[in-house]
Amino acid sequence: MSFAQIFYATSRGALRQRQFPALTTQTRSAVRFSSSSAVSKASSPVLPGLPSACKQLFDAKAKKGLSFGEIGEAIGKDEIWTAALFYGQAKPAPEDLSKLSEALGVPHQSLKDSLGDHWWPTRGLGPDPPQDPVIYRLHEGVLVYGYPIKVSCTKFGDGIMSLIDCHVTVDRKPHEKGDRVVLTFDGKFLPYAKW
Repeated sequence: MSFAQIFYATSRGALRQRQFPALTTQTRSAVRFSSSSAVSKASSPVLPGLPSACKQLFDAKAKKGLSFGEIGEAIGKDEIWTAALFYGQAKPAPEDLSKLSEALGVPHQSLKDSLGDHWWPTRGLGPDPPQDPVIYRLHEGVLVYGYPIKVSCTKFGDGIMSLIDCHVTVDRKPHEKGDRVVLTFDGKFLPYAKW
């Protein structure tokens, strides 16, 4: 079996083989994370289907050694929104493109051509169930705790939390048994209409 082959179990427990292109030195270095920083400054692997400008952004981020938080600060946006932009999941305003160009040294016209007024994100794409361990764990958390989280209905009434009017944060909380990951989804309550 070659280095580039990965086996994974499906939800039914059957073992399937999945082929991936051989990892290059650039790809391997892109997924390394710095243990000296609470927020990784490493580049993330580029996902298929991303606009070319997103790939340019990841390359520039890695070259400058910046975290999403540092880039977000430079452009006046939150680190999660900034990461969403890099992954093609957020729509930048023209001023965001100008600030990104300045902060990362990416040609403004290139960003405008790829992520300008004509471009709209295609949100929520990817395999189901997710293959990435971090994303899969969140998926599993919703499967396990989704119905219990519906206690929100007893507090708000019959409705849902908006993911459009929502702020997401990721924080680190020290704990004697190991640091904790704190995920916050701060979304507007949307009651179901009655007619």
